[in-house]
Amino acid sequence: MPLLDVRNLTTRFHTRNGIVHAVEDVSFSVAAGQTLGIVGESGSGKSVTCYSLLGLIPMPPGRIHAGTAMFDGVDLLKASEKQLRKIRGKRISMIFQDPMTSLNPYLRVADQLVEPLEIHEGVTGTKALDRAIEALAEVGIPDPEKRIQAYPHEFSGGMRQRVMIAMALITRPELLICDEPTTALDVTVQKQVLDLIRDRQQKLGTAVIFITHDLAVVSEVCDTVNVMYAGRIVESAPKAELFRHPLHAYTRSLLKSIPAIQKKGEDLYTIPGLPPNLSNPPVGCAFKPRNTLGNADLCLTDRRPQLADQGSAHFVQDCPGCLAK
Repeated sequence: MPLLDVRNLTTRFHTRNGIVHAVEDVSFSVAAGQTLGIVGESGSGKSVTCYSLLGLIPMPPGRIHAGTAMFDGVDLLKASEKQLRKIRGKRISMIFQDPMTSLNPYLRVADQLVEPLEIHEGVTGTKALDRAIEALAEVGIPDPEKRIQAYPHEFSGGMRQRVMIAMALITRPELLICDEPTTALDVTVQKQVLDLIRDRQQKLGTAVIFITHDLAVVSEVCDTVNVMYAGRIVESAPKAELFRHPLHAYTRSLLKSIPAIQKKGEDLYTIPGLPPNLSNPPVGCAFKPRNTLGNADLCLTDRRPQLADQGSAHFVQDCPGCLAK
């Protein structure tokens, strides 16, 4: 039984320039101990999907038009703010992309680490501080007894990200959402952060949703992968199946764009053009104008492609042009 089961999530932003169809009819589930990767270019709807689950999109202009997100019998999309406050930071935690803007620059790290314990567990004083020091030690920050009294600007980028991870895990959440937590880090620190998340997941049995545009990261940490484009899932499969048999032209384009697989001396493959304007989404296949690895002439123009079951838990949009090779 999945820990989180999302069905037909639809989130739109009502702006002066029209309605932006940020997330359309997205469904997925994640079980305890499982890591689900959500990949795609910037603007594909990855972050908005997860922010919608936690009630973190601004309303207005944002509005959840449809869908359910069942978490242990509670529909997160219909839960009251009081219910969400009990879940956020306690049972579901999030690591944001930029720790410098997520951490409060005016508060010491100690104050920010202790706050979730005070709010959700009623732990205060020395006991809370000891838990916070222990959390810093667990994420590999040296001399945590002294560093915990520092301000965020006194940490390097990698150390700030470790503080964010410690803050997210200090209440031992059942679900951890990671929003591109390694984007601004160098390769060495990136591996340390990934190893740290995986280690804590194995020890706590935490389910993880990993949002990224980096398929190399996905290949290392994820069990199942959802590929998003223009606010929709275009392909979903277990990691090994997706990398071995990518079906959709967009998935194949993303894989071909990985620098490490390019032959020496060849030009780096890039996907031409730009994603569609989601305030005026196309009726047919959204990837048609950029489809160079399939057959754009065969792409649907009269209806939106729908996910079709290919067997082995592999689903892909049924656009003939994007499936052509």
